[in-house]
Amino acid sequence: MSVFRRAAERRGTPADYLVLGLGNPGDQFLGTRHNLGYEVIERLSEIAGVSLRFSRSDRSRVATTNPSGLRVVLACPTTFMNLSGESVAPLIRRNGVAQVSRLIVVHDELDIEPGRVKVKLGGSAAGHNGLKSIRQHLGTDDFVRVRIGIGKPPNPQAGKDWVLKKPSKADRLLLDAAVQMGADAVEKITKDGVDQAMNDINGLSP
Repeated sequence: MSVFRRAAERRGTPADYLVLGLGNPGDQFLGTRHNLGYEVIERLSEIAGVSLRFSRSDRSRVATTNPSGLRVVLACPTTFMNLSGESVAPLIRRNGVAQVSRLIVVHDELDIEPGRVKVKLGGSAAGHNGLKSIRQHLGTDDFVRVRIGIGKPPNPQAGKDWVLKKPSKADRLLLDAAVQMGADAVEKITKDGVDQAMNDINGLSP
């Protein structure tokens, strides 16, 4: 039985959306390129005036918001990036997320220049270990992605160091704007749907 079918059988009020920001826990990873998913979730929680609180059972920092009458669950897995899927499945079941299209994953993206944000429905993991883990645990990759561009490293062999490194001041300014745009993209998806969000967000310049 799929995790989504089990979630549909849950009693109680289901979440309209689960928004998951990918990153690594620990102070040493704060401000790194790989933690931009966390930063978008933290921005959304600030906008909503709610606090992300650690849930041991979900292995995540979690908050619930109610924009426009919707029940939207925000979460930052506290597993490491490569194990992100271990927290996603419990979050889906606990919050009654019965459709994969109601899962929004926010993550950094090497194939997009710094500061650009793109919304995408489904697709491959493109080497992103957090997405690979989610795909492994859910059995599908048809979820919505909000992709925050970080650009490719100058040395193609230095991808791991690049994502775990803090950006330059110039790139940080671009990424700060992208975090806000990523939060706007999530809000647009939940309000207007993924197709409209793609139309409105994907063509914007940093």
